[in-house]
Amino acid sequence: MPKLTGGQVVAQVLKQYGVEYVAGIPGHGIWSLTDAFLEKGSEIPFVQVFHEQSAVHLADGYYRVSGKPMAAVTSIGAGAANTVLGLATAYADSTSLLCITGGPPTHMRGHGLLQELDRHTDNGFPQVTDAVSKRSWTATRVEELPFIMHRAFSAMLTGRPGPAHIEVPMDVQAEAAEVSLHDLQRRLPVGVAHPDPAAIDSAVRVLGDSRRPVIVVGGGAITANAFDDILALAENWSIPVVTTWNGKGAFPEDHELFAGSVGQTGTIVGNAIASKADVVISVGCRFTDWSASSYAQGVSFSIPPAKLVHIDIDPHEIGKNYPAEVGIVADARPAVAGIVASLPSARPDRSEYLAELAELKHEWETKLAGRRDSDRYPFTSQRPLGALRNVMDRDGIVIAGSGNTQGAVKQTFPVYQPRTHLTSGGFSSMGWAVPAAMGAKLAAPDRQVACVLGDGDFLMTAQEIGICVTHEIPVVFVVQDNSGFMSIRGGQRKQTSRHIGTEFNRPDGTPYSPDFKALGTAFGLESFRVDSPADLEATYRMAFESNAPALIEIPTDRDAAGPWVPGWWDFPIPAYIDDERQDEYRENRAKEQHL
Repeated sequence: MPKLTGGQVVAQVLKQYGVEYVAGIPGHGIWSLTDAFLEKGSEIPFVQVFHEQSAVHLADGYYRVSGKPMAAVTSIGAGAANTVLGLATAYADSTSLLCITGGPPTHMRGHGLLQELDRHTDNGFPQVTDAVSKRSWTATRVEELPFIMHRAFSAMLTGRPGPAHIEVPMDVQAEAAEVSLHDLQRRLPVGVAHPDPAAIDSAVRVLGDSRRPVIVVGGGAITANAFDDILALAENWSIPVVTTWNGKGAFPEDHELFAGSVGQTGTIVGNAIASKADVVISVGCRFTDWSASSYAQGVSFSIPPAKLVHIDIDPHEIGKNYPAEVGIVADARPAVAGIVASLPSARPDRSEYLAELAELKHEWETKLAGRRDSDRYPFTSQRPLGALRNVMDRDGIVIAGSGNTQGAVKQTFPVYQPRTHLTSGGFSSMGWAVPAAMGAKLAAPDRQVACVLGDGDFLMTAQEIGICVTHEIPVVFVVQDNSGFMSIRGGQRKQTSRHIGTEFNRPDGTPYSPDFKALGTAFGLESFRVDSPADLEATYRMAFESNAPALIEIPTDRDAAGPWVPGWWDFPIPAYIDDERQDEYRENRAKEQHL
């Protein structure tokens, strides 16, 4: 057996297991590990970021496009703590990545080592990661590392995806032992989880009795590569399809059966179709409050009386928020394929139902056009999105930032293929989009990648645009500048009529905004500012054709910044406010079916 240091074990295993990039900051607590990436046979391109949070977000974006995990490495203490938001985001959205952090030397634990958390327990940081990772390990000896590494990959690549965390103490990184590295292919379960045939038969019977079925597609459908089977189910049985935040892209949005998004910031079409369905076929959807309008009966869903066929790889999700007529614990692809294969060949007549869908879509298109085609200046959130869609390739990838931009992209920017729309859905993390876009471009270097986000979101990780220059990652960043956290302001106004801490203003009350074009130029990006609707498409073309990192600043109206809100979100109204909003809240709260 070869004699390897802990750092060499990690580096060689990552190389053997097919990891193509490592991102991070090589602080002192990880030096012996990162040095091993320079050893012959262990060379993996290292993407140096400016903040450890961004390293994890970058790995997250890479996985969402490629379906393959990459690694993020950071130091002990503050560097490790900076990864928590990235881990939480990936955990909430079920995306896989490996986060490796340094740790105190095993013989120094509990002594208050520089950057050690030692008051509650010796070396307390691994406990922090327990809630935001699928599994977390702390290596205590070099000999443990081969086993820990293959278990981490098994956790990430099987069942419901999620991030894994490994802490490697500084002495374990540096010390050597005789070890054998484990062949990953002989350590992973083979195949995917197939459904119980009896459950498929039950689902087919329920679907066979339906008059107004709907398919709701979540992010799990994309993870399982179930889009072709979902398309077949929809077409063979004439079933409209709605999507959640992370399900966007699992069904082509120019298809006649596409009914839009569902939920609080879904679409009027999606909510109308889903709320009146008599059978709901859920594929990889966990029914969050955003996607289910806080479970208010009849707003996004009506379960019951609607019957739910719930397909999910994770049994934890079935029955959690809605009772299931049929619960199918399985990988989404064979489950949907099994339903398709078992359906009668005769297609039901849903002409009246589909005519209703077509009419709703026509009404929604008219509503969209009012903002998407508007020539007002500063721009609506939707106007630049329509122009961007006209310019981008069909398989181009859009990354949507948090807040108003997230909802506007969901409603206004159609996508046609899986893994071409990325957003931080479950955690809605500001600061995620910029580094995630970089990871997406590393995963798909030959495809267009545009990152669309508000100025508040952008400013949280704006420094990372410099990494696009140092590593030649040609992402186009579209910064919709409305001088503030306008999504938050909108919620405050609706809830209390007042707002605080959301507008970026000078002391005299006038809006404040950095010169984002100048900022992009200072970082070395091709930079533009668009002040006329007529210049939008031409500017986008110049940015993409430059084949270089680019930034486009788009002044956006503060009061025309957000998406429509056809659903409902449970915002408790302060007791001291006694007006119609309190009545509306009580009325919708009474409709909630999840308790």
